[in-house]
Amino acid sequence: MNEIYAIAMLVAFFGFLIVGFPVALTLALSGFVFGYLGFGAGLFNLLPSRIYGVVTGYTLLAIPLFVFMGVMLEKSRLAEDLMEVVGHLAGKTRGGLGVGIILVGIVMGATTGIVGATVVTLGLLTLPSLLKRGYDKGLACGVICASGTLGQIIPPSLILILLADIMNESVGTLFAAAVLPGLLLSVIYIAYLLGLGLVRPDMVPPVPQAERDAMGRRELLTKLLRVALPPLGLVGCVLGSIIGGIAAPTEAASMGALGSLLVTAIGGRFSLRIVREAVYDATKITAQMMFILICAQIFAIAFRGLGGERLVEDLFAILPGGANADVWFMLTIVFVLGFFIEWIEICYIAVPLFLPVFQNAGTDLVWIAALICVMLQTSFLTPPFGWALFYLRGVAPAEVSTGDIYRGVVPFVGMQMLAVLIVFLVPGLATALPTLIGW
Repeated sequence: MNEIYAIAMLVAFFGFLIVGFPVALTLALSGFVFGYLGFGAGLFNLLPSRIYGVVTGYTLLAIPLFVFMGVMLEKSRLAEDLMEVVGHLAGKTRGGLGVGIILVGIVMGATTGIVGATVVTLGLLTLPSLLKRGYDKGLACGVICASGTLGQIIPPSLILILLADIMNESVGTLFAAAVLPGLLLSVIYIAYLLGLGLVRPDMVPPVPQAERDAMGRRELLTKLLRVALPPLGLVGCVLGSIIGGIAAPTEAASMGALGSLLVTAIGGRFSLRIVREAVYDATKITAQMMFILICAQIFAIAFRGLGGERLVEDLFAILPGGANADVWFMLTIVFVLGFFIEWIEICYIAVPLFLPVFQNAGTDLVWIAALICVMLQTSFLTPPFGWALFYLRGVAPAEVSTGDIYRGVVPFVGMQMLAVLIVFLVPGLATALPTLIGW
């Protein structure tokens, strides 16, 4: 009977989502109702200790610090400065401006890591400019949405911190494992844009000569060094200290938060108002994440108590194809869930269900984490609830329709799936760097 309750709990969870319940409350409500039906109130005796473990977790302390670092750099208008330089560096290359947006997305992802802020900033700064220069509407929207989500795989990534906590792996190990897959995805995007420049030059015209001549080479080089070096140096110090084993993620995150203040000051944008706004935004984002994590504990206790894990193991046992089929079944579930819920809920609902299966099979969990992280990129771009689409829709000009945005992201979702396939076929992309470092 309890197994039926476990299945009904999953159905109720998605039912509540469809009718518009907030995700956190949906997790708590479905967990409380079906857990109580199955075992009564006694099932939740462990809940206080589980919640205490979440809110006092040392690893998760890195989240508000990294969020503050990202919000502070976003408010320093880093993307605006970078795009000004990139517009001149793009030169006469067809698709060069789109490539520049991808490169800015990499830098923004490694420094801010906040999808909403990056997509909105790039949308405001670049979308009108791309349309004015003759870029295809859908392609312009797709480039901005895809580049804005790179921060979820390029370290320091909040996804990786949560996966490390769930999978009981070192944050530094997962940071190292995600570097090459993140760069791989970026290279695929760049190759696509340059390829379009060859076969469909009308979709990706070059920057006009008059605009390229507006800034001298020496002035351009000086501005590039002033704009690019401080944030890149900050990222290098933060990630280098974690991956190199010099500092724990939380310690490195605190240095990153301090460094973001220095980078903002170097850029001449520091003020107490900006600091106050950054603290407020970082607190709000962190509180939202922690509330979801707390509610996810209720769901997890109920599902495990009702025998949900055994159901999942039995389901994997009847799948033909062995371990590879198990991996692809999990990735398919993650992909489908990405149409409806956010990455935080996917991490804390789907991953714990499948994790025991891979632990028992002896599968490399670092490789599994990298595959999940790449697949989760699709959750930001797949309608109807792809958040990057909503963010861009909110700042896009009236001439850009929702259909243009949806059409534009389809090729990039395909490229993300290609990256998943490559990481699956070449596990060394995820495991080589951690192995080289000795983790």
